[in-house]
Amino acid sequence: MIAGSTISKKIKEEAVEEEETTNGEDDNSIAEQEEALVALIEHRTKEVEHLGQRISYYKSQLDQAEKRLQDSQSKLARLRGRHNTAFSNASLATKSVKVEQSPERINGGSKTKQQPRTELVIPSVNPKISQPIKPAGSSAKTTIGLEANAASSRAVKVKAETSHRNSSNAEVVEKKDRGAKRKFEQREHKELIPFVRSSSTPTTIGSYSSNHISSQHKRKLRSLSVCPVNDQLFVTSALDGLVNLWQIQARGSSASFLSSTDCGSSGERRWPEDIAWHPYGNSLFCVYTADAGDSQISILNLNKTQGRGRLTYLEDKPHVKGIINSIIFMPWEKICFVTGGSDHAVVLWNEKDEDIWKPKSLHRNLHSSAVMGVAGMQQKNVILSAGADKRIIGFDVHVGRADYKHQIESKCMSVLPNPCDFNLFMVQTGAHERQLRLYDIRLRHTELHSFGWKQESSDSQSALINQAWSPDGLYLSSGSADPVIHIFDIRYNARRPSQSIRAHQKRVFKAVWHYSLPLLISISSDLQIGLHKR
Repeated sequence: MIAGSTISKKIKEEAVEEEETTNGEDDNSIAEQEEALVALIEHRTKEVEHLGQRISYYKSQLDQAEKRLQDSQSKLARLRGRHNTAFSNASLATKSVKVEQSPERINGGSKTKQQPRTELVIPSVNPKISQPIKPAGSSAKTTIGLEANAASSRAVKVKAETSHRNSSNAEVVEKKDRGAKRKFEQREHKELIPFVRSSSTPTTIGSYSSNHISSQHKRKLRSLSVCPVNDQLFVTSALDGLVNLWQIQARGSSASFLSSTDCGSSGERRWPEDIAWHPYGNSLFCVYTADAGDSQISILNLNKTQGRGRLTYLEDKPHVKGIINSIIFMPWEKICFVTGGSDHAVVLWNEKDEDIWKPKSLHRNLHSSAVMGVAGMQQKNVILSAGADKRIIGFDVHVGRADYKHQIESKCMSVLPNPCDFNLFMVQTGAHERQLRLYDIRLRHTELHSFGWKQESSDSQSALINQAWSPDGLYLSSGSADPVIHIFDIRYNARRPSQSIRAHQKRVFKAVWHYSLPLLISISSDLQIGLHKR
């Protein structure tokens, strides 16, 4: 019995010892597994960081490769230009269309007028519509597919927060995004100078139908401008002091009248001499005259309803006498605008606060007569000015002196940089049949091309006749003292228009190209707005 109980006790002790050993092994196994997972997480964290670094590296390599590609393409274009090789018409994406005269209303009455079919050239362009900007890090998330990536998580969080912003904040962000889009697009330089005068025949661009609507103005029109942000809006101004806002309908077939604002100056009730859109498209700037101490600049806030605060006048009056002939916003990252006046002055206005702008006189003595036109070059901070003294001045804002000077044989009435080739610009002159001149800002005293038209109605050249570039930078449209729109192809080596359109009953002041529709919009002293569309 004693021996049996001893054996039973021994068996029990061995069983307890075995159980304790098993539990110890389980604890050790969990600790080892935990340690292994920690090590694995550290390893995968380093792997994610390494892949992120590789993405950044290859992205920078891609940017550099794209720059090298663009540089090679530019060299090829210049080489072909020097050898006068033919430029492929297939890359122009042109369209064929016909102009038909539709019934038009004149002075409120309905009267149908038939006009002959003509050929109008308008190249197809991509719509200038701002796209939503992707959150930072989203591309890395898509490539790697790692949910544990901290950068991707932050990007998702930013995106979620952005989607829940209120409507007013969303509108502000949208404006800023569109402004960034505008600046990005303007930096897309294209070499067009090698193609100037490269072809013995112009590229024709089909025929378009024309529709005319009453401008709702009681006196002759003065300005026409398309909104840089919303491609459905444009404005007109006239000698009645009114600025009318329009909305394009049916992809350019018609336009509806939205509103009218009396933008006469605060003192003498002068009409706007020129108008310019703010780059965000939420306001309009008008210029007047420096005589009699009148207001020189007004701001029409389109976000406010009719009434007090919609139209404000700037207090500063830097111009000392005469009409302020031109106003234009600079195509630079910092928002500012420039005015040129009959007092020979060119003035730069910088924004200090909302509706508070401070002027800085850039020069008053470089021109000996009225400054008729001003513009900004995009590749560097140079402001061009064209004067009735026959001078063309390029003033470097950073250096504080004239970087470009040229004088021609005829008075200058406007200047207009090309939207695609940042070295190319046009100057309107008073010379018959050579009204338009092309220049390369890198070349001193060298005219690339000149062209113009023969007037039938009078011999005088009007500074109210304005030009506009097509979105692809290959064509110029111009009003005339006759009821005609002239179209010029810069590749055409002849001086005459590539085609002319009889578009109105009286002289045409301006015809602008729409940047996202195959459409020309024109204004005339017949008080009509012309819509010339496919």
